[in-house]
Amino acid sequence: MSDPKNPFEAMMSQAQEMAKALNPALEEFSPKGFEALWPTMPKEVMEMMFGNSVNKDGLDAKTRLLLTLAGLICQGAQADTALRQTVKHALEAGAKKQEIVEAIGHMSVFAGIPAMNRALELAQEVMGDNKDDET
Repeated sequence: MSDPKNPFEAMMSQAQEMAKALNPALEEFSPKGFEALWPTMPKEVMEMMFGNSVNKDGLDAKTRLLLTLAGLICQGAQADTALRQTVKHALEAGAKKQEIVEAIGHMSVFAGIPAMNRALELAQEVMGDNKDDET
């Protein structure tokens, strides 16, 4: 076997070559560009859909999003777009940067230091642009 690529790298390379052949503009395609197309839901909408509007004594949208963040980190923080979107929506739902960082740090015990570091990098991409005076 003269090709040093692992099977996943070979599959991705083949898919990229096929995409270029079908549409040369796809050569510079970045999935991160899709994130800009997904708007941030207003806090009120999140509370209606994910918050405690149905279950009055249930979890609010902020808490549910922090739990979602924890779950994504436990999966190894590999879903970049989902993690960044969750952080973006958690901020909109009222989470402070400190709470997000604390939730990520707490997950190091369960998911490991590499997953925590990756999650912090992704969260910083989102939180770096947000001004939060209460951190």
